[in-house]
Amino acid sequence: MKIKENLYNQRIVSIDALRGITIFIMIFVNELASVKNVPHWMKHMPAEADAMTFVDVVFPAFLFIVGMSIPFAFNARLIKGDSPKTIWGHTLKRALALIIIGVFMVNAEYGYDAAKMLIAPAFWGLLAYAMPIPIWNKYPKDFSIWLKYTLQYGGMLVLIALYFLYVQDTGEIGMTPKWWGILGLIGWAYFFTVVYYWLVCGKLWAMIVFLIVCVTANAFNLTEGSIIQQSSWASFIAGHLTHASLITTGVIISLLFFDRKITLKINWPVIGFAVLFFIIGYLLRPYYGISKIKGTPSWTMFSATICTVLFYFLYWLMEIKKQTKWSEFIMPAAANPLLIYILPGVIYYFNLAFKIEIIPAYFREGLPGIIWSLVFSTIMLFVMKICNKYKIQLHL
Repeated sequence: MKIKENLYNQRIVSIDALRGITIFIMIFVNELASVKNVPHWMKHMPAEADAMTFVDVVFPAFLFIVGMSIPFAFNARLIKGDSPKTIWGHTLKRALALIIIGVFMVNAEYGYDAAKMLIAPAFWGLLAYAMPIPIWNKYPKDFSIWLKYTLQYGGMLVLIALYFLYVQDTGEIGMTPKWWGILGLIGWAYFFTVVYYWLVCGKLWAMIVFLIVCVTANAFNLTEGSIIQQSSWASFIAGHLTHASLITTGVIISLLFFDRKITLKINWPVIGFAVLFFIIGYLLRPYYGISKIKGTPSWTMFSATICTVLFYFLYWLMEIKKQTKWSEFIMPAAANPLLIYILPGVIYYFNLAFKIEIIPAYFREGLPGIIWSLVFSTIMLFVMKICNKYKIQLHL
């Protein structure tokens, strides 16, 4: 792969802003998920509903942002002089880390036999959520080497121990990937996309071809009796290509915006692709419906349309009009997305393990619950600001 000479070298604040907004809404809806008696449009739609809410766009938005960042990440490493071996190693480690964290999180939620486990499920969950912090923390250069290795390898040993301490509800020892979790799904989709991106040298036309392949595989995987459905491996790959399609749309939009010699006043190619995403989703809807739970192609394409339009607005507002002051509120989340995703789980299992009730039941229902979810999300942003200040940042 060659360095993309036309790709912007400076930081794109509008991408960071979209990431920050997505993370803030993600924390809000995750907290809101346990609140009763809230409007349906503030929850995920059921699998059979043929509909989507703004909640169903949060996960796609994160995948879209991952895709937008890929050309910059690869270009930066090439400019730095990293060898293909180093780049491949980093890619595989990042994907594997996301998959591992995702599997631990899923097993913390359900599937265990509490009576047979040697450690209480709440403490098991607390350690499962907390250990990625010392393992993948981005330690400052002046941090003690021996303490850094002690924390990292100690955390790894704890995760290994947790695997063998886990007793499934079937009585078997060890965890299983019941499903991969949100982070695991991101890890697999990231892996498939970046491998292809590297093989085709990040060419725009090749990424468009890959998007077609992803959407087609997604559709066939949902078609009863198709060849893909009859093969477990093909169905496995097609399932992850569903989410890879969203990362790929992010790559395409990023290349259309930033891999060019001259900046367009009106980026008609981006507008054209936003329309194309919508048309594909519209045409496939009668056959597969709109469903985040099922991962239908209409859901991915409508989500890609929304993400593209939202990013175009942020690009216009922040890169062209230079209106960036407002984004200072959400930037702490943009700088530390993995930690802010994990931390609410650490808090939850800590409270569960030590039987701490911070929030009265009054704030777990209706309008008070919605207000609390907003307050909690805001608090998490301030916590991230403190973590960033003291160099507690997860970096895969």
